[in-house]
Amino acid sequence: MHAIKKLFQYMKPYTLFILLGPLFMCVEVIMDLLQPTFMQKMIDVGIANHDNGYVIKLGLIMLLSAVIGLIGGMGSSVYAAKAAAHISTDVRRDVFRKTERFSNQNVDSFGTGKLITILTNDITTLQQAVIMTLRIFVRGPLLFIGSIVIVWLTARQLFPILLISIPILAAFIYFFSVKSGKLFGKVQQAMDQVNTKLQEMLAGIRVIKAFNRHDYEKKRFKTVNDLLTKRNMTAEQLILTLMPVMMFVVNLGIIAGLWLGVIKINEGTLQVGVILAFINYLNIMMNGLISSSHVLMQIARAFPSANRIVHVLETNIAITDPVQPRTHHTIHGEVTFNQVNFSYSKNGEHVLKDITFHAKAGDVIGIIGSTGSGKSTLLKLIPRLYDPDSGEVLLDGVNMKALSMEQIRSAIGFVPQKATLFSGTIQDNLRFGKDLATIEEMDVAAQAAAASEFIDRFEQRYEHQLTQGATNLSGGQKQRLSIARAFVKQPSILILDDSTSAIDALSELAVQRALKKDFTDTTVFIVSSKISSIIHADQILVMEDGQLEAKGTHEELLRHSKAYQKIYHSQAGKEVEAYG
Repeated sequence: MHAIKKLFQYMKPYTLFILLGPLFMCVEVIMDLLQPTFMQKMIDVGIANHDNGYVIKLGLIMLLSAVIGLIGGMGSSVYAAKAAAHISTDVRRDVFRKTERFSNQNVDSFGTGKLITILTNDITTLQQAVIMTLRIFVRGPLLFIGSIVIVWLTARQLFPILLISIPILAAFIYFFSVKSGKLFGKVQQAMDQVNTKLQEMLAGIRVIKAFNRHDYEKKRFKTVNDLLTKRNMTAEQLILTLMPVMMFVVNLGIIAGLWLGVIKINEGTLQVGVILAFINYLNIMMNGLISSSHVLMQIARAFPSANRIVHVLETNIAITDPVQPRTHHTIHGEVTFNQVNFSYSKNGEHVLKDITFHAKAGDVIGIIGSTGSGKSTLLKLIPRLYDPDSGEVLLDGVNMKALSMEQIRSAIGFVPQKATLFSGTIQDNLRFGKDLATIEEMDVAAQAAAASEFIDRFEQRYEHQLTQGATNLSGGQKQRLSIARAFVKQPSILILDDSTSAIDALSELAVQRALKKDFTDTTVFIVSSKISSIIHADQILVMEDGQLEAKGTHEELLRHSKAYQKIYHSQAGKEVEAYG
């Protein structure tokens, strides 16, 4: 219920649409309720007395009321649809904005597949619930209540039939609505699993093909898809069962009405037209109840979706700006780690353990170590993608938590381990960190990143379109473009997370020369598995099992660090000497 109250605030800007939809629906309902009464009068007065003029007159009135009802129904549909569409758009906007601000920890806790389901399926379900509530949920109860009132006023002798059938119908509707709400909650969970599996499969399609694991992935997808199918069928079958049950109860009411009506006609206390009108009103009542039950089930289906949406909106973001961030602070690039510990699971199993080092502004810091030693994790703490569990990370002597994330990240150029590019033009991607970058600035950055070589071959150069995930570029081209994007920004701190692993030696050499020439005032962090990439660093950090095993220059580490010596000898010194 809290979730529904929370989402009510999205209705306030569209109060006019929300009011006009039901008002137009009232017009349609009134016209529909008058039709059986007109028919009764036509039979009992016009036809019984052979008054053709009266019959024609009522026929024209019925036609006019039908037209007015049509206008009311169309108006209700238009305004209800407008309100629902605007509300869902606003909800989707806010959920997207919130997820965009999520820290990596928040995203990990939800899972990408679940967030996609919430942004698509759950909000669509909510939209359908709103439009059905504004339109059908107004129509159903009004038809139901109006029919009861008219039957009480015009066919009171048959009213006892309603006193028996209505409670039975209401009990069925309540039972099915509650049961369906629980079932659709399980459907949403199964949908999460399908979306997660689908996203995983599409992201790893090349690996699946390379390892010829099509059949294996089909089986895995079949498992989650079958679970979704099973839960969907259970929920939908429950809903579909309600209709024949209600029809059975209404048909029993019609039979009882005809039986009791015949008795009353023989007694001379009831007319034929009244019985026909009663049957019509009984059908109208049934339609009202059925439409109301469908809305109740849609609302029951929307409850789990609403809860999930509000869960996102009310999630506390793990990494936030300080209440009063330090201002007028120009970032020079001095970075200090002071006894930093960090774990992803927050269960005490630290990925980083007691990391302490100092990088002066303009230094080149190399980071090397075995796979899983914590190199990339260490770099993620610098732009505050994560916060340390204990210890502190200082930027120019100021704890990062005292600075705004916008200020920190605007001073950082980040090249992740996996090159991430976006659909659009090369120009769009290069301007990702600097909106007003000129063509000349892009030329310089592309040249420095050894990306000009392939960009110049494209007919449209910087206007060349990239597909989603830049699948129309090779791995090396994506890495070079990713490096160029960071170069365009001319940041105070440049982070290269093993970002030259897919490019050739000559291109890597060009990048290293550019770093020495054009980024002398930039603090550069380079993660690499190759000593040749960091041999000239001012300071090299040797990571081992989440700990800082040693730090120093290349020459110092060769003398004092066994871990560094081991890496050096494993590379035979040949590749290293080539860069010496």
